[in-house]
Amino acid sequence: MPRAYFSPATFRFFKAIGRNNNRDWFHAHKDDYENHVRGPYLDLITDLAAPLSKISAHYRADPRKVGGSLFRMHRDTRFAGDKTPYKTWAGARFFHERRHEIQAPAFYMHLQPGECFAGGGLWHPEPDVLKKIRSFLDDNPKAWISATRSKAFASRFEFWGESLSRPPRGFPVDHPLIDDLRRKNFAAGENFSEELACSTELLPYLVDNFKKVAPMVDYLCAAQELEF
Repeated sequence: MPRAYFSPATFRFFKAIGRNNNRDWFHAHKDDYENHVRGPYLDLITDLAAPLSKISAHYRADPRKVGGSLFRMHRDTRFAGDKTPYKTWAGARFFHERRHEIQAPAFYMHLQPGECFAGGGLWHPEPDVLKKIRSFLDDNPKAWISATRSKAFASRFEFWGESLSRPPRGFPVDHPLIDDLRRKNFAAGENFSEELACSTELLPYLVDNFKKVAPMVDYLCAAQELEF
């Protein structure tokens, strides 16, 4: 039976920790985090495993509490100006089985008051990976156009992240894919509402979202000679 994983209490928790972002408050409300955020998120990840494997046998929905798909709640503040210890959102990435060997594209979902979204791709690729993707785009333009200009893709997704102001070195300004070659990230997705996040439609929505963004993820895997 379809089920709802999250509730308005999930988003009330995010808003509350935004107002009380300290360790004492978090530990006093850890049950709320477990009951309204981490617990249901891990259940969702568990239930995504089977449909994700049908999209690609090489991608994983890992429900482990530590080291799995769910991002940890604690922020890494070592090099950040903002020293608040906790995130005010919760995200999960569904990663390639070879992610420890190669910086691979992933599927992703994000819950935050007023900013829920899902999609996939590669965020902040390392310089050598970015160079490889750009070269692959230059050599295989038709497959990229097919993956990202289809009605199913273009009607739903927008690309995330910044682009170079000028063409990358070695590419002419009038290259047919110049807008794509200028990208610093190759990730795309769409926003969804808190109402959908709290409904029984969330799981089928995510499966459909990942299916529609999968051609781009497949292309990015091919650029790095990864199986999809």
